[in-house]
Amino acid sequence: MTHSRVVRPQIFSHIPQLMAGISTRHGGVSSQAFQSLNLGVHTDDDPSAITQNLLLFCSDLGIDPESLARSYQVHGSEIWTSVAPGYESGYDAIVSTTPGIFAGVGIADCCPILLADPVRKTAAAIHAGWKGTVAQIVSKTASAMIAGGSNPSDILAYIGPCISLAHFEVGDEVAEQFELKEQRGARWHVDLKATNAAQLHALGVTQIEISDYCTVENNDVFYSHRKEQGITGRMLAVIGFQRRG
Repeated sequence: MTHSRVVRPQIFSHIPQLMAGISTRHGGVSSQAFQSLNLGVHTDDDPSAITQNLLLFCSDLGIDPESLARSYQVHGSEIWTSVAPGYESGYDAIVSTTPGIFAGVGIADCCPILLADPVRKTAAAIHAGWKGTVAQIVSKTASAMIAGGSNPSDILAYIGPCISLAHFEVGDEVAEQFELKEQRGARWHVDLKATNAAQLHALGVTQIEISDYCTVENNDVFYSHRKEQGITGRMLAVIGFQRRG
């Protein structure tokens, strides 16, 4: 069975100018634990393999790797509003206000959220692990788009593949920070997808697609930091509007 390099959100499929997708672990050149489409620049993979993988993924997505805006992520809630491509540090959400600039975040169990306003041609990529989710990074990013002129009813959201409620077992100190959780036996499980969806709903963003994929359950398709005990690759979630012409 052959797998695609890119999962494309259905919710954006009617917007020709919008490029959006999340990479899988297939169709790249990395070996061993990073097999095969590792896009994580801070992993111990061969840098030349990561560069080649990025070229392959971006080619399939229909964008130039040089047009990406990315950051070294720190599980915080800082937002970079980018008007030029590049690589920053300390941001877990990137907003592109300029067509031709594509926001990208790395993931391997944490929740990727992609936001797009087709009216204003702004888009955002968000990395929300449990810390970022508790810090309301999705709410803060959507709020920044709304403050910039977006109407909540125009914003489309995709909540992508991440660790699911069934597999995200946490300690009491994490669980107590979540409303959407279940106790299974002696342990708590929390729901990153539903929690981030609730943050969007609270702002009036109701056009939301939630991926069925779980990075642990579907480890044959995606990297999972938890299941692979930290020695694994990273996917990339990318979104942005093409320049016209």
